[in-house]
Amino acid sequence: MRVVIVEDEQPARDLLMKYLEVEKDVEVVDQCADGFSAAVAINREKPDLVLLDIQLPKLNGFEMLEVLDHSPLIIFTTAYDEYAIKAFEQNAVDYLLKPFSRDRFQAALCKAREKLASVGYVAAPVDSMAEDLSASIPIARIVVKDSKGIHIVASSDIRYFEAQDDYVMIYSQDGRFMKKQTMKSLEQRLNPRQFVRVHRSYIVNVNEIVKIEPYEKESYLLHLKGGDNVKASASGYRLLKECLEF
Repeated sequence: MRVVIVEDEQPARDLLMKYLEVEKDVEVVDQCADGFSAAVAINREKPDLVLLDIQLPKLNGFEMLEVLDHSPLIIFTTAYDEYAIKAFEQNAVDYLLKPFSRDRFQAALCKAREKLASVGYVAAPVDSMAEDLSASIPIARIVVKDSKGIHIVASSDIRYFEAQDDYVMIYSQDGRFMKKQTMKSLEQRLNPRQFVRVHRSYIVNVNEIVKIEPYEKESYLLHLKGGDNVKASASGYRLLKECLEF
């Protein structure tokens, strides 16, 4: 069983290595102290199992999962228990609340072995797991992976979102980025005083609006900084009025 350890604290990594050194069927192929290097290592090494802390520098554990091309088994190791139930619901192998004993750790490893050995086993997509786990966390930034690398886009730099089938196009100060995510999940997590769902296909940063004018029947046209125009429905216009208080 090939394993990657993702933990920002050296003593915690040392403890995990100590627990694993007696496991004859385990090979630790990498250790990472932040989410960014972990994403690179996991996509490169394609491990069977990742021991993953949630609170990490650069990218947190959930953001890291969003940019993986490979889908390993996940055992969360963290001092925060607020995500435990959701982690189990989304098929994480186990959730180890720090500090945990060797026996508790070995029990989690046994669960991983059983999954890997089961007939017809296919790892669950970790990007959907990440979206479900972080559904209640307000968005301060969005992490996107493309052919040029991993981009971290601050919500304050986002001009608007456009729905494109199962993806959204993110229009930001630094360019456009495509991400597999639903408009509904974005709407639930974005700051409602800054972002408004003005149309079934658009969520707009209200700070980017320079002019609103009637367009077609029961619809409006929003003129944005930079010259882009976005259509607003009648219900979207009402939400804008509530948000901007006019």
